[in-house]
Amino acid sequence: MAFIDLSKNEIQAKIVYYGPGRGGKTTNLLYVHESMSKQVCGKMVTIDTKGDRTLFFDFLPLSIGRVLNMTIRIQLYTVPGQVMYNTTRKLVLRGVDGVVFVGDSLKVQKQKNVESLENLAQNLKAEGLEIEQVPLVLQYNKRDLIKSNIPLLSVEELQNDLNLDLKVPWFEASAVSGEGVYETLREVSKRTIKSVIQRVGGELAAKSR
Repeated sequence: MAFIDLSKNEIQAKIVYYGPGRGGKTTNLLYVHESMSKQVCGKMVTIDTKGDRTLFFDFLPLSIGRVLNMTIRIQLYTVPGQVMYNTTRKLVLRGVDGVVFVGDSLKVQKQKNVESLENLAQNLKAEGLEIEQVPLVLQYNKRDLIKSNIPLLSVEELQNDLNLDLKVPWFEASAVSGEGVYETLREVSKRTIKSVIQRVGGELAAKSR
């Protein structure tokens, strides 16, 4: 849940990048961090392991202006993709306000995409949230590999696997080149802020009575 710091007149919202291991979650954040003004985004924390690029999370606070006369600060996290780190994924999801699910376009990742999305729904439910209630955007990463000989899932296949029932916004992307990265971030931020403001607006109104 979003955190309201009245002493700083600030609202902090949390967006988590979720998906199978090596799908491009950390690469998304690296691209944002390296291409965005350091006046806007803070220091990025990354913990690497032999088994997975990010064992715990990447944390990248983005200041994106003011709403309700309060500064909005978005904190971006990623979760480890490997199944053995599910406890960590649950911890990172705690207090989430919005989610980007990064699907891997490699054909060999088809089942892992589906399993990871199901895992997201299960872990959200453990936090008392239904996946349909959380601001969610899908990103189909590694579309740049379509020019290679590597077998890829088509967008239609990805849609059928991941978005048939959810029907949420989606973007084709290449986290390495940056294609679709900001479009994804912009959409999830917009949806998350709208959700947070509706919730926070009620809380602030209640406190002012």
